[in-house]
Amino acid sequence: VQSHPKGKGPSIGVIGSGKGAELAFSMASFLPNIAAVVSIHGRSCNTTTALRGGSFILPGLPFNLDKISAMDSGVYDVTEALEDPLDPAYRESHIPLEKANAHFLFIVGEDDRHWKSSVYVDIAVKHLTEHGKTNFTLLSYPNAGHRIDPPYSAFFSVSLDPVLGVRVLGGGQLKAHAVNAHSNLNG
Repeated sequence: VQSHPKGKGPSIGVIGSGKGAELAFSMASFLPNIAAVVSIHGRSCNTTTALRGGSFILPGLPFNLDKISAMDSGVYDVTEALEDPLDPAYRESHIPLEKANAHFLFIVGEDDRHWKSSVYVDIAVKHLTEHGKTNFTLLSYPNAGHRIDPPYSAFFSVSLDPVLGVRVLGGGQLKAHAVNAHSNLNG
């Protein structure tokens, strides 16, 4: 990316949502020259499968399919499907954000029903703070769901999960979600 004609300066910024945010966190933690990370409902743990690179392996925080419930509408509630990231058995799945020199912008919807975004950002903020880091900004939006999209985008309280291949709850309330997306992306 740095060698691209539009790449300016010695560092780059990375933006990601969901699994993309996990990868952005890992890039900032393990690669040089990442100056900024924007995370939209990212998890501060590596999930699902192991992430391998160079001399490190981060195991994946597993899903527990028994914690998925089907609603009468045929939509699935997967809010509880990931194992507890605070369980000591899964400590190794935490991405070592304290190693990063990047500034983090965490963006979460407090009514995220796809996973507990607020829990993951709280873990990240606590972890950074415990390591004496202040290189983060948190934007937390009440009543916003899993998807925080550009202003005037359609609101989706349900979406297709690419891993499970089924419709899942995303959460959020229409008006609050739209107001939050607008203020989030327009300053």
